Amino acid sequence: MSSPILEYIYQYTGIDPAYMLLALLAFSLILMILIIVSLCKLKRLKKRLNTFMEGKDGESLEETLFSYMEKVQVADRVNQILQQDMAQLKRYQSMTYQKMGMVKYDAFREMSGELSYALALLDQDENGFIINSVYANEGSYSYIKEIIKGESQIHLSEEEQKALDKAKSRT
Repeated sequence: MSSPILEYIYQYTGIDPAYMLLALLAFSLILMILIIVSLCKLKRLKKRLNTFMEGKDGESLEETLFSYMEKVQVADRVNQILQQDMAQLKRYQSMTYQKMGMVKYDAFREMSGELSYALALLDQDENGFIINSVYANEGSYSYIKEIIKGESQIHLSEEEQKALDKAKSRT
């Protein structure tokens, strides 16, 4: 006993209706499995949402987020101020004397104890000065010579040059 609809499907498609029913059954089974998987994922997502929202309602969660956003803005402003302060400190630091070289020596043969000295102080760009203090029996004399870009416009004594070279070799 065959149904006229099944015969019509067979004649029209050339496929046995039993195979079509099996294919539809397999397709339905695959859809059911996908629905079950989706429901399991939805259940896990709901569980995570409930954990996230635990003890909070939508309004209080919104207030919490706003308070954190305000804290981030304050931290950002403080960070900008600190960066400006650091830039200013770097500018000041480049102008300070960072390199030093000192040579002690006996200015006169009759003196001993190396009481005379040449002291070179340079900044980051090797600008600065050399102080030369000469000690003698009748008194002490100090001389200063300007250093620009690691060089002096005035002739340097041997001790002053050694002090300058020591200072320039410091990093």
